[in-house]
Amino acid sequence: MPDDGAIRVLLADDQVLVRGGFRALVDSEPDLTVVGEASTGDDAVRLTHDLRPDVVLMDIRMPGLDGLEATRRIVADPAASGTHVVVVTTFELDEYVAEAIRSGASGFLVKDTEPADLVRAVRVAARGDALLSPTVTRRLLARVADATRPVASPAGLDDLTPREREVLVEVARGLSNDEIARTLYLSESTVKTHVSRTMSKVGARDRAQLVVLAYEAGLVRPGWAD
Repeated sequence: MPDDGAIRVLLADDQVLVRGGFRALVDSEPDLTVVGEASTGDDAVRLTHDLRPDVVLMDIRMPGLDGLEATRRIVADPAASGTHVVVVTTFELDEYVAEAIRSGASGFLVKDTEPADLVRAVRVAARGDALLSPTVTRRLLARVADATRPVASPAGLDDLTPREREVLVEVARGLSNDEIARTLYLSESTVKTHVSRTMSKVGARDRAQLVVLAYEAGLVRPGWAD
């Protein structure tokens, strides 16, 4: 049985076998538990509002409301402010990665991900961190750069301290807190504080949104993450 403080997971996928496999995997972990299953995007939005899971594993292609629109609605729901969405799909296409993050997802995985990596993704998302490897981050940034031009400074960006702005750039390059700490010669706890304050100032839910914001504001450009 899971601990009382277990991470609560909602599964959203129109395939019964996929949900069954994810349920077996999630429930086999002592610190994770499945609290509900949805077969449509509409059900995912409703169950997230009612059950308030910590993490939603969200398929993209579902009948009716798709996973991307469901993610947008979940992110916009004040009752789901503590819920983080990880998009899990068969299709590893750049446009899906970019659109998933723009929709407010905290991460993106393909369905042939190793079981251990999926479990790790749930834990990472539940902490409020973004599940974006440097490779995926570079692809995402390039995609966003092709689609948009730098815009005026988003609300709160001008309120960042020089150090917070430095940390934001490193986050956008796909570095972890530990890597940022080593790069900027800071302690990891100090980096965490800077990241948290930056998210608060610019109104970002998580690191994934910080990546998009930094790119759209022109703080990073293609090639800088290499």
